Amino acid sequence: MAEVVEVLVPGGKATAGPPLGPALGPLGINVKAVVDEINKKTASFNGMQVPVRVEVDEKKNFTISVGIPPTTALIMKEAGVEKGSGEPNTTIAGDMPLESAVTIANMKLDDMLSYDLKNAVKEVVGTCVSLGITVSGKKPKEMLKEIDEGVHDAVLVG
Repeated sequence: MAEVVEVLVPGGKATAGPPLGPALGPLGINVKAVVDEINKKTASFNGMQVPVRVEVDEKKNFTISVGIPPTTALIMKEAGVEKGSGEPNTTIAGDMPLESAVTIANMKLDDMLSYDLKNAVKEVVGTCVSLGITVSGKKPKEMLKEIDEGVHDAVLVG
């Protein structure tokens, strides 16, 4: 039976320390080889926490599957901010174009509860509310209203 280790690691910067080392050490595999492979596969997500799944079989062979970072991490990267606003309703942390929300929605569509792109984009824009990030210069709630009214349907065709 294969052993499975699931962890969140910084993209391109995983180390043999916690959480990976202690989880992989008892399995008797080369932890450095696993860390190097993870860093190679997650390099494009630099600066974001990335879900990684490591499967180790009986012969000590390992396979690594990389997930997509959380929606908040993708939004903050697109908006160019390190962290969200401490007071999201009063302080704006950054701005992100609606096109970026569409891109994020497309990346995350399989993991979301939404059935179509329009609702997935609304989920992404809704996440901007708690981060204090505006979308195309508008407050997220204004943008959600415009999406519902069909103002941005040309961008949301998916």
